[in-house]
Amino acid sequence: MDSNKIKKGLGRGLSSLIGEAKTEINTNTLSISDLVSNKFQPRKIFEEDSLKNLENSIKERGIIQPIIVRKSDDIKNKYEIIAGERRWIAAQKAGLHEVPVVIIEADDLKSLEFAIIENVQRNDLNPVEEAESYQRLIDNFSYDQEKVSKFIGKSRSHIANFLRLLTLPQEVLNLIKNKELSTGHAKILVGLENSTFVAKKIIDKKLSVRQAENFVKIFKVKKYTTRPSKDTNIQALEASITEKIGLSVSIKNKKNNKGSIVLEYNDIDQLNKIIEIIKSNY
Repeated sequence: MDSNKIKKGLGRGLSSLIGEAKTEINTNTLSISDLVSNKFQPRKIFEEDSLKNLENSIKERGIIQPIIVRKSDDIKNKYEIIAGERRWIAAQKAGLHEVPVVIIEADDLKSLEFAIIENVQRNDLNPVEEAESYQRLIDNFSYDQEKVSKFIGKSRSHIANFLRLLTLPQEVLNLIKNKELSTGHAKILVGLENSTFVAKKIIDKKLSVRQAENFVKIFKVKKYTTRPSKDTNIQALEASITEKIGLSVSIKNKKNNKGSIVLEYNDIDQLNKIIEIIKSNY
């Protein structure tokens, strides 16, 4: 398959991509134990409530939509799931021994494309998983943002915004994966030097996205430019205090070690915060 070929992706749907791949047989049944997870599966978290509902549905009506598989390149006599891993897990919980499948021929790129499309279409991916899927297309299959945009059927800005999420610290990414932070919250945190600190404050205060935007204006850390006149130790101290109290701090130190500390505030709440910090420590 030509990895440089741009397809319409989500615009045509999963069934259209199935039609592009060579199908060995239309339908079949395989033992659950004959199937293995997709090594390119972008989805890492499967919600228990959703799986339970699917399990109950399978117990009552069986699996209506076959699982799409390909022969495994890594494990002999096994089939790798391309689309339908959630159905496979729920089928095991429901006590099924066999599942309906469609066997196709697909290379690694096609397998990843199937997995991304199925999950994105159903909104099954959390923002980090979606971003990681796009990044994998870029890193492993020579896609660029424009090509990902056309394949997925989403705007270039959508792709770029999701990829930027991956610049956040791992601790913040984990909060997003666990749905403690929404996509809207995550986008606000991108580019903040103290994003972990701010993320925890957003969660603690249970802020909406709009409230978080206003909150970030308070806690956003200024980027310090290196100046010959300011010692690097002073810059480090400014950053440390700013991180600690969440307010912008500027230290002016003269040669005789006299100077001033300036704490910037934008409203009465911030001023009260400074007063409270001083009162609680002195």
